[in-house]
Amino acid sequence: MSRKDSQGAVFKALADDRRREILDLLRDEPRTTGELCAHFKKVDRCTVMQHLGVLEGAGLVIAKREGRVRWNYLNVAPVQEIYDRWISRFARPSVELLTRLKRDLK
Repeated sequence: MSRKDSQGAVFKALADDRRREILDLLRDEPRTTGELCAHFKKVDRCTVMQHLGVLEGAGLVIAKREGRVRWNYLNVAPVQEIYDRWISRFARPSVELLTRLKRDLK
């Protein structure tokens, strides 16, 4: 998959509230699929698995099996790539402005 396609997949994966909530849960610590399913009480296991599939396809989640248990880990590399390409260049002038403002106020 090209860089352009992979970043498109990341944006699509992040477009859904539940998928972002899954990533928030994984930010704290790796979780089993069962733990993630238990968190979403009004959503069936199949739907949670579909969301995990989209996140895996975008490279945001890495799944590892240990026997019958599937552990899900957050992979922040795709988010960092988007930050580097899209956000950092817009944030830099703001940080420079705040630094100048702080210096001028002193």
